[in-house]
Amino acid sequence: MQVLFIEDDPMNRRVVRDMLIVAGVEMSEASDAESGLRMIDQNDYDLVLMDLRMPGMDGLTAIGHIRARTDDKSTLPVIVVTADMRLRIKEDCLSNGADDVLLKPVAMKDLFDAMGRVIANRRSSAALI
Repeated sequence: MQVLFIEDDPMNRRVVRDMLIVAGVEMSEASDAESGLRMIDQNDYDLVLMDLRMPGMDGLTAIGHIRARTDDKSTLPVIVVTADMRLRIKEDCLSNGADDVLLKPVAMKDLFDAMGRVIANRRSSAALI
C-alpha cells in the first residue's frame, strides 16, 4: 500500500510514518499542498492523509483540486488529519470531499481503522459502477 501524507510539521509526519511502517505501509511525504498535488500527478497512491492548516494552500483547497480532476485520481481516498477542534470540522471536511477525519494526536488504532474503512468504502462504491 502506498500512502501520501501532506503535512507541514516534520514531527507529525515522522509519528505517522513510524505507525505505518509497523504494518508494512510505504509512506511518501509532502510538506505543503502544492508539492503534494504534484506528487499525486507523478505517482500512484492508494490513499492520501491531509493536514488542513498549512502555509500556502490549505488542505480543503487541495482536496478540491483532487476532486476536480478528470482522471481516476479524482476518487483517491483522502483522510484529513487535523488538530482543528471546531465543532463542525468533520462535517466541513466531509462536505468538501474528504472521506474521513482524524484528530491529532492520532492513535495507531484510529489511523488503521479509518484507512480500512475508507478503502473498503471506495472499493464497494467502485464495484457498484
